[in-house]
Amino acid sequence: MRLDRFLSEATGLTRSMAKKALHRGDVTVDGEVIKKSDQQIHGQAVRLEGRLLNEPQPRYVLLHKPAGYISATQDEVHPCVFALLPPELCRGMQCAGRLDVDTTGLLLLTDDGQWSHRLRSPKHQCQKVYQVDLAEPLAPGVAQLFSEGIMLHGEDSPTLGAQLDVLSETRVLLTIQEGKYHQVKRMFAAVGNFVVALHRLKVGEIVLEDSLAEGQWRFLTPEEVASI
Repeated sequence: MRLDRFLSEATGLTRSMAKKALHRGDVTVDGEVIKKSDQQIHGQAVRLEGRLLNEPQPRYVLLHKPAGYISATQDEVHPCVFALLPPELCRGMQCAGRLDVDTTGLLLLTDDGQWSHRLRSPKHQCQKVYQVDLAEPLAPGVAQLFSEGIMLHGEDSPTLGAQLDVLSETRVLLTIQEGKYHQVKRMFAAVGNFVVALHRLKVGEIVLEDSLAEGQWRFLTPEEVASI
């Protein structure tokens, strides 16, 4: 982690205020005055004006994303999901996998880049479960096609096998192991149907509970963090 980011997260200083403290010589790393803001920190003892700073702990948040919010830090058209969090919680946070602006449900946010990468990487096969509402009744044989993999327009290889569970003629649960661009919508378009509503229920072992209303959030438990 960069030293200026470490100072910012450990003290609440803005990044510019942290850089000013560095330039004044107020910061030591293992007893040595350091003025370079891009100095990398890996477990060393960092002091600000002689006070030992605790290493910032990674944060992991589950948000029940409403429709109309974009999974990004800023956008000129739509409000961002970070507007639903307290301002002090947003510093350094990123979306660990995105949801489309009209998609609702479980969205994970963290400042732990390695954890986020593990969650998003197809080789880790982190399953994601969606409730899908369709414009037309599900055609016979679609579940088998999905289990074998679907070739999407513009892709070089088919999707990984997906599990399709039918809840009604026009509502299904879909479990996938990857996250291609607009993948769920494109999969159903490939078999001649259209997604009218999409809601993510589960990522790996992390489940969106019914008690968490749209727009609400909570920290993940240590067990949930370790499950990724």
